[in-house]
Amino acid sequence: MSLKTPKLTVVGAGPGDVELITLKGIKAIESADVVLYDALINEDLLKYASANAELIFVGKRKGCYAFQQEQINELIVSKAKEKGHVVRLKGGDPFVFGRGAEEIDYVRQFGLETYVVPGISSSIAVPAYQGIPLTKRGASESFWVITGTTKAHQLSDDVAIAAKSTATIVILMGMSKLDEIVQIFSAENKQDTPIAIIQEGTTENEKVGFGTIETIVKVVEEKQLTNPAIIVIGDVVKKRVQLASIYKEVNKL
Repeated sequence: MSLKTPKLTVVGAGPGDVELITLKGIKAIESADVVLYDALINEDLLKYASANAELIFVGKRKGCYAFQQEQINELIVSKAKEKGHVVRLKGGDPFVFGRGAEEIDYVRQFGLETYVVPGISSSIAVPAYQGIPLTKRGASESFWVITGTTKAHQLSDDVAIAAKSTATIVILMGMSKLDEIVQIFSAENKQDTPIAIIQEGTTENEKVGFGTIETIVKVVEEKQLTNPAIIVIGDVVKKRVQLASIYKEVNKL
């Protein structure tokens, strides 16, 4: 057992662009004895870890889990007691559909110190990189962020409630439910509502499709859009501002 204090820091890695992580997040990675990281993080962030740190992939790829959540919980505890500081590195923000709170609740039973470093959520950053403001005067007074797939692998009931509003709707993990989403909005006579689908947002592999509720399924087929992607629905999609290329221009600053 390590002489170091067993502790867990849950760190939000941001939406994909390696530079969209906080300084506090970088410092946590640098001080980690063990880093447990998910599939959606930018693995360039692991370069900040100490040469002596143990790096363990615990994410999901193509429907296959490297670890079940219960195993991850147990691994955090065992590694913290063995080595000291465990950093749990999660895509986006760990408290936005990231199970960060669940992991903290579990490990506190075993006496671990626990900390959280917020991250920039893809629900906000990905539309922003495409010039889509989630709120804008005259277009949207609020926005919803909804999971497309619940624990029961069903579309959240909140989508149907949100479809009745004038708010901007951001749906994460919803590509497999796109047909169902389109049906719900069509039932509210919103066939002409603008919609954007952004795959691998804020990364060099970013792909985007724009359309309306009526046309978006065809757009997705034509552009071969798939997960990981977010769905943005609302008038703000047509309020895009023109941006310079993120990768060519921002890196010059």
